[in-house]
Amino acid sequence: MQTGGKMTGKTPTLSRSDIGRLLNRGYSAFRQGAYNETAAVCKTILQAYPKTKEAHFLMGLLGLEKRQFGIARDAFKNVVVLDETHTPAWAQLARVFVNLGQYSNANKALDRAIKLGTDDPLVEDVIGTVYSLLGDQTKALEWYDRANAHSPTSMFELSRAKSLTFLGRIQEARTALTRFLEAYPDVSQGHWMLARLEKVTDDTHVAEMEELLKKLGNNDHHQAMLSYALGKEYEDLSQPDKAFEAYSRGAAARRREVPYNEQSEDALYKSLPQLYSRDWYDNQTEEEGGQGFDDRSPIFIIGQPRTGTTLVERIITAHSEVHSAGELQQFGMAIKRMTGITTPGPVGLEGMTSAVSLNLETLGKLYIETSQMMRGQEPHFVDKMPINYLYAPLIAKSLPNAKIIHITRDPADSCFASFKQLFADAYFHSYDQEEMARHHLRYRELMKHWRALLGDRMLEVSYEDVVSDLEGQARRIINYLDLDWQDACAKFHKQTGAVTTASAVQVREKAHTRSVGLWRQYQEHLGPMLRALKYNVEEKEQQSGYKNQKSE
Repeated sequence: MQTGGKMTGKTPTLSRSDIGRLLNRGYSAFRQGAYNETAAVCKTILQAYPKTKEAHFLMGLLGLEKRQFGIARDAFKNVVVLDETHTPAWAQLARVFVNLGQYSNANKALDRAIKLGTDDPLVEDVIGTVYSLLGDQTKALEWYDRANAHSPTSMFELSRAKSLTFLGRIQEARTALTRFLEAYPDVSQGHWMLARLEKVTDDTHVAEMEELLKKLGNNDHHQAMLSYALGKEYEDLSQPDKAFEAYSRGAAARRREVPYNEQSEDALYKSLPQLYSRDWYDNQTEEEGGQGFDDRSPIFIIGQPRTGTTLVERIITAHSEVHSAGELQQFGMAIKRMTGITTPGPVGLEGMTSAVSLNLETLGKLYIETSQMMRGQEPHFVDKMPINYLYAPLIAKSLPNAKIIHITRDPADSCFASFKQLFADAYFHSYDQEEMARHHLRYRELMKHWRALLGDRMLEVSYEDVVSDLEGQARRIINYLDLDWQDACAKFHKQTGAVTTASAVQVREKAHTRSVGLWRQYQEHLGPMLRALKYNVEEKEQQSGYKNQKSE
């Protein structure tokens, strides 16, 4: 790579003007998505001038964009070491710490950024994002409002719309998105968010997105966003064939973007029942912390995504003694911290193999300590991280007084609900019908083993039962939690607190059965999934009395 400076051996000799030109080039490459060039520019600068804080900052942004949070953390740390008054770096460092599940460090970095102060709307937007990730949507909106007020454009209306949606202020979110799209009509994320706000009644936005797809469709990111948005609106308009075509196109585009390794997952799921056997479960010694950590506050809701986990959480957190802590990374992070695992994502086979010999009392205590800032003031808190099902026996043994609720749903509905959902950075198995179905079968086999192992330590709740008998199931759940019944639990939809999940809009409705059996409207397109699930369609139809009413 030519740098504009003289080369001496392998290390470039750069002038200060060379550094400026290189930084401009690096930031331009970053904005264009040319990440290899961005990294090369940073490396060239830092080889010659290791204390160039602007290059460290750019490397931090690159690490964030590529979700290489360790690299991002180290880069932003270098910036604040070189310049402890660098507000943007403190704000970005807080953002990185949240993504690493290090909430205490995140709050310290956030406090530092706020105390240093800023009127830069880009930095204010980052601070708002940190508050949003920490679950404080009210504070997030305050900072997004500040960024919007300090900006000559409407670019921060998108951030405002996110928090307004989480807060249930849907009409205000629509207004913010309308303003944003008037200024930035080609930003696919704005269209995706707008499509998800409410049920549409005409195809005005559909036509707009179809035209934009023709313009941007060669880019996988834009194609995924616009296709999922189109699928949702076609579904609203009762056009299942067009909806499925859009969902499939979006899923294929997203699958090309994500690093899903099915072989590694298969090896993990086959190994877990052997690692966490009846013998392991029943024979933890005192030296191994076999009595666990005595804390009665946690309530874990586990299962697959889009199966009603948020619905059950809202029922429980309507109770005055329960706080919603959101989807915490803390249990998996505690395992990683104690086993020395640093890879991103859920704990893999290496970590779960090492975790067999962890001191369970220490594990439980570490989870409680690191969750402290998110748990609220109520006697109990809900951790609604679905993937915690992987760690169910470790949760049960390390926190013997914690409650564990496993949400189940019909396999075809569960898989199809995931297939038509564009997730932020998780559930990479969900973008291919057969991969998704095989994952679901592995999950069901694993939960069968956990169910035999845990017995009545874990309550199983069927989504179908909840939506058909809300109060009966709510009373069953509250009874399992050893709480007194409160009528508010059956009126969960009246809660005003923020909801930061894919179902943020839906859970403000009363419980309904509209989604039960929804897969049948798409049955002719779901052959690969149904075959991989070994799903007996005729038997299911006989059980439900369902008749396919689709017109010719």
